[in-house]
Amino acid sequence: MKRIALISDTHGYLCERSKELIGGCDEVWHAGDIGSVEVLDTLSQLKPLRAVHGNIDGGVVKLSAPALLRFEAEGLDVLMTHIAGVPGKYEPSISRVLRTNPPKLLVCGHSHILKVMNDKHYKLLYMNPGALGKQGFHTHRTMLIFEVDNGKCANLRVVEWER
Repeated sequence: MKRIALISDTHGYLCERSKELIGGCDEVWHAGDIGSVEVLDTLSQLKPLRAVHGNIDGGVVKLSAPALLRFEAEGLDVLMTHIAGVPGKYEPSISRVLRTNPPKLLVCGHSHILKVMNDKHYKLLYMNPGALGKQGFHTHRTMLIFEVDNGKCANLRVVEWER
């Protein structure tokens, strides 16, 4: 079993409380719009990091984090990207992947809107942790913490702060 901290859209900002929560997890996953190499460095010093770059990321961040990441965590097939759309309205590039080889968990960011839902069509769980950074239209900063064990997600917790 692994405990995962899932974050997105930090835009170069990490608060102390989020670092403490990440410290209590086994891994941290960042779904893009990282915003700075310093955020990548800080996260990778806290816990093992899996990250994708987002549309605001450039330079070294893009070199350090791919646009699309497919991996297995505790028997769970995970696909992570920054811009995926939402169930029923996926981006074309993601739709192609889902039609041919859907994961069990699709993770994305970009919208700054926290959303977790089952996609019955592709038989997957969709997670967008919202935005942890200060930039954007969101009124609350959010992250997700959950456990992955034997190919399943469990004990999902939403953490939020006022922006």
